[in-house]
Amino acid sequence: MDSAAVARFEAGRGRLASLAYRLLGSAADAEDAVQDTFLRWQAADRAHIEVPEAWLTKVCTHICLDRLRSAQARHERAAGAWLPEPLLEGDPLLDPADTVEQRESVSLAVLTLMEHLSATERAAYVLREAFSYPHAEIAQILDITESASQQHLHRARTRLAATRPRRGGGGEADPAVARRVVEEFLAAAVSGRTEHLVALLTEDATALSDGAGLARRLLRHTTRERIASFVRAGFRPTPAKRRLAGGWPDLHLAPVNGCPAVIAVIGERVVGTVVFEVADGKVTSLHGIAATHRLTRLDAAWRRHHPGTPAFHTL
Repeated sequence: MDSAAVARFEAGRGRLASLAYRLLGSAADAEDAVQDTFLRWQAADRAHIEVPEAWLTKVCTHICLDRLRSAQARHERAAGAWLPEPLLEGDPLLDPADTVEQRESVSLAVLTLMEHLSATERAAYVLREAFSYPHAEIAQILDITESASQQHLHRARTRLAATRPRRGGGGEADPAVARRVVEEFLAAAVSGRTEHLVALLTEDATALSDGAGLARRLLRHTTRERIASFVRAGFRPTPAKRRLAGGWPDLHLAPVNGCPAVIAVIGERVVGTVVFEVADGKVTSLHGIAATHRLTRLDAAWRRHHPGTPAFHTL
C-alpha cells in the first residue's frame, strides 16, 4: 500500500476510533475495530472506492456491529457484567464534543443505557447524534432505507429517554455547579454523613458498580438510602481494603467521560473511579469502576496528566 493510501487512512483514524468507542464502549475494542478496518482498507481495490471516508465509516461500523452481535459480547452483556470503559478528559476518543448531544453520547450513563438498544438502533443513534450524519448516509452505512434509519433513531431516543433519570429543569448541568455538588457529596461520604448523602440524591437516582472488580455481576442500587449506604461503605477505609489495594488511596476530582468524577489513586496508580451525573443540583446516577481491565487507559492517561493535590485523603 502506497504512502498516500496510508496517509488517507491515518487522517480519519481518530474519527473512526471515536465512532468505534461509542458503539462498543471499550477503548481496547475500538482500537481493534480500527485496526481491522485498516486491514480491509489495505486489501481493498481502492481504485474503485469513490469516497474513502464513507467507505471506511461503513466498514468500521459493520465491524463494530458484528462485535456487538457476537456470541461472546451477548454472553457478557446478558450476564450483567458489562460496563463501559471510563476515559479521562482530553482523551481523543471522546471527540467530537462540541454539542450537548455529542457530549452525552460518551457519558457513562448513556453508554450503559445503550445496552438496551439493538445494535442497529445504537449505530443509528451514534451516527446521527454524535457525528450528525443525515439519514440518507446512515441508510447507506447500515444498508437500510432512510425511513428505517429514522425509525431506528426514534426508537433509540425513546428508549433512552424512558430509562434515563428525569431532569427537573432540563438541559446540561453547569460543570462548575456539578463539581461543587460532587465535592459536597464526597465530603459527606468521607465523613460518614449518610443523611446528607441521601439529600444530595434525586428520588430516582441509580448506582451501578463492578464491586471493586470482584463481583461476577454488577451491583445495582435504586433507592436513595441504599445508594447512600453503598457509597458510605465504599469510602470507609478498612484494613481489608488497604491490603487489597496496597495502601490508602488519595481522592482526586477530575472530569471522566464529560462528567465530574472521583478518582482514587495510590501512588501514581488509579485503583478506581466513581463517575457522577448531576442535574438540577443533585446526583442522578453514579458509576463505580475498579476492575483493573476497565481502568487501563484511564490509568495511563492519569500518569501523563497528573492534576496535583488530591481533594481528600481517606485516612
